Amino acid sequence: MKQGHALVRAAEEAAVSTYDLYTTPVDPGTWDVPSTGAARFSWEYDDGRQRLLDLYQRGKDKQWDATKRIDWSLPVDPCNVMATSDEINPIYGSRQWEVLSQAERDELGRHLGSWLFSQFLHGEQGALTVAARIVESVPDMDSKFYAATQAMDEARHVELYHRFIRDKIGMYYPINADLGRLLADALSDSRWDLPYLGMQVLIEGLALAAFGVHRDITGNALVKQVLAYVMQDEARHVAFGRLALRDYYAQLTAAERADREEFVVEGCYLMRNRFRGQEVWERMGFDVEECLEFTEHSPIQQAFRALLFSRIVPCVRDIGLWGEKVQRAYADLGVLDAADSDLEVLMRDDEDVAERIEREQAAELAARQAEVDAAIGAGDG
Repeated sequence: MKQGHALVRAAEEAAVSTYDLYTTPVDPGTWDVPSTGAARFSWEYDDGRQRLLDLYQRGKDKQWDATKRIDWSLPVDPCNVMATSDEINPIYGSRQWEVLSQAERDELGRHLGSWLFSQFLHGEQGALTVAARIVESVPDMDSKFYAATQAMDEARHVELYHRFIRDKIGMYYPINADLGRLLADALSDSRWDLPYLGMQVLIEGLALAAFGVHRDITGNALVKQVLAYVMQDEARHVAFGRLALRDYYAQLTAAERADREEFVVEGCYLMRNRFRGQEVWERMGFDVEECLEFTEHSPIQQAFRALLFSRIVPCVRDIGLWGEKVQRAYADLGVLDAADSDLEVLMRDDEDVAERIEREQAAELAARQAEVDAAIGAGDG
């Protein structure tokens, strides 16, 4: 009888659609973004930038399986996904926070975890689509090679974030409107470099920094694995954008460069808004303006915002989009000092952290197996 109940429960779970788990209903159809521009073929197969070809080789060498590399048996508290103290909550210390019961704070924690990882998930689907677009539209074969490896990376990231939300949280948030707008802008522009700029520099740069902040503060082992392993891939993606765009932007006219800088400024404000949590405050029935005002001036949130731009700002300067308008925008956002960050050091550290976590994970698994073997041996005795 128990086996029959288990089969029924499994069948019911299998019948649940992702659409059934969204906090607010989403259109079950596809989101169609009009695409313009040419699909570019090149008959030159021998030439290529060595650094980009080296990155392509690393992309091939570093492929991994999310099912096997991550220990999915590790538990996650859906009401405190990051396993952090209350002080990390964006509205901790506000009037709204103080009037909440413990049960309401737990529910808020679940919604914040769902919202955060849902935006990671939707961003990765955007990255998957843009990577495919880059393969199609770039004129150089070396860029097509690397972008093809990135498309595989992004598919893996979509897979693992979906599994994490489904199995460990059980609730999804729709895509943030600001993220959706930037994705649409990058994909609908006919110029081949705009998807690079929108995705590889802005969206990927912000995601890489956000993953890093949460990787470093989380007290949950599974979350740390997921974020660290994704970051190992993302560090290569940002490097790809830098290499591909730096030479090209050096050849642009002042007017063409100013146009890209305008895109960067608008995109950075959209990315700032992406992490304000407005959807959560609305869903929880809070005073939205009060929550936004509090988080805008919260010292913890200001520090978080500065860290979010630690990868974007130096990359934008490195590729040559460093006009007065861009610098004014970064000063307004309070992130201009991030221009001095050493991207090479940051990205090497991202790879080193992932490898260290993998070694620790292997050691823990070996220790667990040794305990099982010892228990079996004692039982046999």
